[in-house]
Amino acid sequence: MRKTDLSGASCPIARSLGEIGDWWSLLIVRDALAGMTRFGEFQRSLGCAKNILSVRLAKLVEHGVLATAPASDGSAYRGYRLTEKGMALRVPLVALRQWGEDNLFGADEEWLGLVDKRDGLPVARLDMRAQDGRLLEPDDVEVRGFTG
Repeated sequence: MRKTDLSGASCPIARSLGEIGDWWSLLIVRDALAGMTRFGEFQRSLGCAKNILSVRLAKLVEHGVLATAPASDGSAYRGYRLTEKGMALRVPLVALRQWGEDNLFGADEEWLGLVDKRDGLPVARLDMRAQDGRLLEPDDVEVRGFTG
């Protein structure tokens, strides 16, 4: 099945999914946010084939989500690091994580939760707020056109 090019879509969600929307890419970003930098680390974590991982890493570099750099240990290997654009994906990934916690686990199931390193407490729930700080519900918003 051929992938549709969404780079010209007027919907920011469609464009975002066109660039980083496949699940391997999002899991690579998740692992990079956790500090992984080496191809082997990503492969061990994800358990995916080398060719799939190579393609996804190259695409994330091409789109400016990851950058390559010499390995921090001084070896001949190259490592991957998140760019500013890649680091900005932490908020949507936390939103996706929290949605999964709320909707995909039974009461007796354990999951990996996100905590504040300083005090060990769970990260606060993300929510949608108006410019004045009011909490917004889904019926409180609508889609309108904007220009750059």
